[in-house]
Amino acid sequence: MPAYNPDTIAAPVGAYSHAMDIPANARTLHVSGQVGIDPDGNLGGDAREQSRLVWDNIGKILGEAGMDLSNLVKVNSYLTDPADMAAYGEVRSAVLGDLRPCSTLVYVAALARPDWKVEVDIVAAKVD
Repeated sequence: MPAYNPDTIAAPVGAYSHAMDIPANARTLHVSGQVGIDPDGNLGGDAREQSRLVWDNIGKILGEAGMDLSNLVKVNSYLTDPADMAAYGEVRSAVLGDLRPCSTLVYVAALARPDWKVEVDIVAAKVD
């Protein structure tokens, strides 16, 4: 997917693109917010482990849909504690590498359960 980072505005301040274009013939997948729960329903203990599980779950959902992380278009990340940004960022960077989907990160007062520290929803697209 083409990314847009015009040199007429400030460059992205992190590992993301300002905009991405989804071709008209692409199949689009919207993934609900994923939290750091393993297949047995166990919640990761800290933000790093929850982040790892979040991205593992996203990868498995993409795989089930015949996609992979290279198909990411948009990532929305929600953290409950700014102190967890470093752990989340390290995991995200390790998983995404050089991929630069559009991204938003916000700090929220709480997620649906008080022990959830990280939630991520995504949009992916693929031309079949």
